[in-house]
Amino acid sequence: MNELRRITLDPAVMGGKPCIRGLRVTVGTIVGLLAAGRTEEEILKAYPYLEKEDLREALAYAAWRAEEIEIPLGHA
Repeated sequence: MNELRRITLDPAVMGGKPCIRGLRVTVGTIVGLLAAGRTEEEILKAYPYLEKEDLREALAYAAWRAEEIEIPLGHA
């Protein structure tokens, strides 16, 4: 798996939760929306500053956390 460059961890943003590109949108928000049945198109319409690759990396990060595999992350 490639390095996750869109997921950032910054104590000054959302209490240090993993976020998308330093924005105030957490990985948990994205994964939760997808789990609730929202489509990528609906999420991108609701958050127009996000990109499809942001959604894919949010899922990749969640999968990594579930498997506890070490992947280097970008920092804000």
